[in-house]
Amino acid sequence: MIYKFKSKVTGDLIMLEPNGRRVLQIIGKDLSGANASKGIVLPEQMTAAVAALQAEVAKEEAEREAAIALALAQGKEAPRFEALGLRQRTLPFIEMLRRCEPAGEPITWGV
Repeated sequence: MIYKFKSKVTGDLIMLEPNGRRVLQIIGKDLSGANASKGIVLPEQMTAAVAALQAEVAKEEAEREAAIALALAQGKEAPRFEALGLRQRTLPFIEMLRRCEPAGEPITWGV
């Protein structure tokens, strides 16, 4: 499945299912049943969504740094991570949120 996020303010944003699902879970969207395939982020939800995404990015980066520090302290090879972290995967969506909120336009998917 592919998530295609749409708004009247920006171009469409396409994410593969695992990445789109994770972003939506982070911002607190219910993805059970029919809710997984369509939904909306209202302008009044966007500030909280950006904050939630930024907090999760910071958490992931702190966990990565801690894992590297622990491995080096134990004399082991530093762990390898995916080339693209959550920061890179969420940046386009955060930008979309930041542009849509002041314009008062929602972001939709699956409609």
